Order: sequence, then C-alpha cells, then structure tokens
Amino acid sequence: MSPVKVGLLGFGVVGGGTFKVLVRNAEEIARRAGRKIEVVAVGALNVDAVRQEVGDNVLVTSDAFEVVRHPDIDVVVELIGGDGIARELVNEAIAQGKHVVTANKALLAKHGNEIFAAAQAKGLMVAFEAAVAGGIPIIKAIREGLSANRIQWVAGIINGTTNYILSEMRFKGLSFNEALADAQRLGYAEADPTFDIEGVDAAHKLSLLASLAFGIPVQFSKVHIEGITGLAKEDIEHAERLGYRIKLLGITRRCENGIELRVHPTLIPAERLLSSVEGAMNAVQVYGDMVGPTLYYGQGAGELPTASAVVADLVDVTRLLLADPGHHVPPLAFQPGAMADTPILSMDDVVSSYYLRLRVDDRPGVLADLARVLADHQISIGSMFQEPHGPDDADIIFLSHQAREGNVNRALEEIQALPFVKSHVTRLRVESLQ
Repeated sequence: MSPVKVGLLGFGVVGGGTFKVLVRNAEEIARRAGRKIEVVAVGALNVDAVRQEVGDNVLVTSDAFEVVRHPDIDVVVELIGGDGIARELVNEAIAQGKHVVTANKALLAKHGNEIFAAAQAKGLMVAFEAAVAGGIPIIKAIREGLSANRIQWVAGIINGTTNYILSEMRFKGLSFNEALADAQRLGYAEADPTFDIEGVDAAHKLSLLASLAFGIPVQFSKVHIEGITGLAKEDIEHAERLGYRIKLLGITRRCENGIELRVHPTLIPAERLLSSVEGAMNAVQVYGDMVGPTLYYGQGAGELPTASAVVADLVDVTRLLLADPGHHVPPLAFQPGAMADTPILSMDDVVSSYYLRLRVDDRPGVLADLARVLADHQISIGSMFQEPHGPDDADIIFLSHQAREGNVNRALEEIQALPFVKSHVTRLRVESLQ
C-alpha cells in the first residue's frame, strides 16, 4: 500500500522529535501500521533550519495553511500549541477532509467539543494521546483498555513542573520561590511559569480525562483551579510529620449528584503510590468498578516521550484509514449520541478532609474557641498539633474528618475574623485515594 502522507505543523521540541521517531523507527512503525508513514510537508517559521533537518524531499513552508491544504496529505499533525491559529488550522484541516493528530491540550480543553463534532460529521479522526501526560498512554487506557468499567474516579500528577518544585521543597527544604528558580534554571519551568504553577495546564488535561472517564462534554471552564504559589515549606514539613505528602493533583470523581472536577495541592498518605512520584514525572491513577485501581506512570513531557505518543496516534489513524467511519474509536470514548449531561459539582458541595494551618496568639482559650467555630459548621477535628512561633504566638495545625467545602469556607471566614488569628489561614484538601 502507498505510504500515509503526513503534514507537520510546528517543528519545535515535539515536532522535531516526531520527525526523528518516524525516521529512526520507520521500519518498526510500518510493520505495526501496515504501511509506511512519511512526513511530506512541514509548516514552520524557521524554514532554512528545518529544511536542513528534514532534507530536500520534504516541503518546508512558513505558510501553515499551505500544508493543511496540500492535496496529497492524509493526516495533519498540529504541534503549534495555543488556541488561536492552531484552532483555525485544525478546523481547516477537517474542512479539507484530513484526519488530525494533536498534542494541544489547551485547544481541546477550550474547543474540543466543536472540533470533535466537526470531525464526526465528516467521518474523520482526531487523536490526542500526546495532549495529556506526554508519553504515558493514558488516553488509550481509559478510552479502550478500561471500556468494560464504570470509572469511579481519576486522580493524577499531570504537570511535571509543579511536581518537580514540590519534590525540591520536600527534599531540600527550599521555599517555593527557591524551588521555582531551580526549576527554571534546569529548564523544567518556563520563563513565565504561570500556566504550570497556577494549575491551568493541569486543568486543561483534567477536563479531557473527565470527558473520557464519564462520557461528558469537555468543560474546562468548570474546573476548580488552585495552584501551588501559596504553599510554604512549613506546609511540606507539617504534611510529612502527619504522614502525608503534598502533590498538585487533578481529581475528577463520579458522585451521586454530579461530577467533581478540581485541580489543587492535595495531601495524600505517604504510603500511596502517587506519593512516591517525584521530580518531573507524571502519574495517573484510575479507579474502575470492575478492575479496581490502576496506575500509569512515566515522563509527562519532553521531546521523545511526547513524540512517542504522537506517532502512536499516527499508527492508530493509519490502521483505520480505510475503515468505515462507524468503526472508528470515538475520540472521547463514548459514542457521540451517548454523551451524558451530568452536572459538574460546585466546590461548595465537594466533600473532603482538610488540613488547616493558622498562626494565633499563644494564650489560654484560643484552641477552645477554634474548636467551637469548627463544630458549629459540622467540622470534626481528626488530629492537631501546635508549634511555638516567637514569644507570643503559635502555629496550630488541624486535620479534619470529611466535611462539605461550603461549611469549611464559612468556618474559615469566621475564624479569619477572630482577634487572636494573626495570619491568613492555609487550607489544603486531604484525599485518601481509596
């Protein structure tokens, strides 16, 4: 059979890695796909440099639309990023009747419903394994490997930058700012790390995982997002003392009255497998009603790991090019007509345990007053300890039993107004992941 012809949009770290993988493992890939996969055109701004990399037999152009509209191309691989020009290019590729492979989580988190519907209407495939957790095949695992299960919850360390920072804070006792500077020096964090450290990148990915797990539309705008910028090294130390570690988790859970969709720093027991994921690595745990807990671990970013996922999608698309569109695996796992309209829960209705740290005047009666406020809002204390801080004040650390978030928020508003409270109350959620 004639080779499948691919147009690459973007030739940065992942685009360059994708080309390398296709060339380096060409024979093995062809044996798996049933035919060769060849890049015939590249859209990139640095035309001369790219031409030196790919050779004279590949069209290199600064006009990405030229690639998308190339009559010989079967599959467009979008690796530009963002949701501006990338959205236009993907929509044009679909309009031109071309299948799409992308690593663009922001694009799909914001416009995935529109893109998937357009592709479905034309019998085309949109594959996006590389958009979540780099080289870890988590999309295929949920979409296909766990298809016999009613997924109960998904929890993941899906941003390597923040995991590296939290690891450095724990291992070296660094402050957040010191650990961030270290991550930037080593290339784990961008010069502007906002999307990573504020949890936005993880929220893009979580919105896709939730859709795959529960058969709901992609709803990035409804993800509750908190980053790690407010974490102090004291919180890392206190968590360790209590038998926990802090990770930035994306969590989505099926509940009786809706679906939780949240990204935030989380205390998890030190004996859990996710607690042992350190550095820039990613891991996702999925709980299915039939299989129980399953864990997927690996490199969540980087040239070759992410390119590995891109090429795996290309192999899947190649295998199905001649198949009837009705035999394509739906991009979000569930058949388009079977998507559910299950509501996303307000954070006020989420039930969790909580870690609370506050600085107070060190005098009699303070602890009793705090316990009274918590009890008034149906919050039960599981454990607590107190540490002196200077001659006249102390830090009090509570771990609560499970409580509604709305109750916790109202209690903290009341506590924050008490005259003996001398700092902003730090509140973190605690998850057992069982």
